[in-house]
Amino acid sequence: MPWLLDIMRSQANTVTEQLTAAGQAIEHDSFAIIDAEVGPHAYTSEQWPVVRRMIHANADFDFNGLTAFHPQGVAAGIAAIRRGGTPVVADVEMICSGLSKPRLAHFGMAAHHFIGDADVIAQAQAENTTRAVQAMRKAWRQGLLQGAVVAIGNAPTALLEVVRLIREEGLRPALVVGMPVGFVSAAESKAAMAELAEVPWIVIRGRKGGSTLVVAALHALLSLAEAQRA
Repeated sequence: MPWLLDIMRSQANTVTEQLTAAGQAIEHDSFAIIDAEVGPHAYTSEQWPVVRRMIHANADFDFNGLTAFHPQGVAAGIAAIRRGGTPVVADVEMICSGLSKPRLAHFGMAAHHFIGDADVIAQAQAENTTRAVQAMRKAWRQGLLQGAVVAIGNAPTALLEVVRLIREEGLRPALVVGMPVGFVSAAESKAAMAELAEVPWIVIRGRKGGSTLVVAALHALLSLAEAQRA
């Protein structure tokens, strides 16, 4: 969409853009190349910037088609960001490390993970579950998941636990970005999330995924949220 790139160049976000003109030019030129090479797609004008940034993060055009959105997925994510103070709860530290702290701070947001906490490890050992399951349960007990942006890029069991909490405990996150990668339960966990109508989600169908893609999707949403603030 050349018109969207023109808007990005003429009205660059000040917080969610690259920090230098050279960096901005490289990123925008990369987006232009993706637009030129991607071929047809069925994404809306709101969804496409998310998919394009995911393609940019991995140089993999398969995400044109593999990425799926709840009808309110993008709008709900932008609303949660613009609301300010919305927590991001991640399954692994990699997502928290990859997210730009200045971009989150611009919206009063912070990222949380519990995968390495001693009590999480002990509970997982005691119950013969995964640390990822217990990390999500800890976030639920602490009240962090309700109304949060839940970001899962590594552990299918974390996403399955979020699905269970939604179905059985009344959890209502603002958005679930569910993109765990792998061969055991990864595709199944994302399919289970995509069956839910009551909670907005963005998922990658199949085995592909990863924390890098979650970070890319969230950075795209942060950029869209900043553009709407202008």
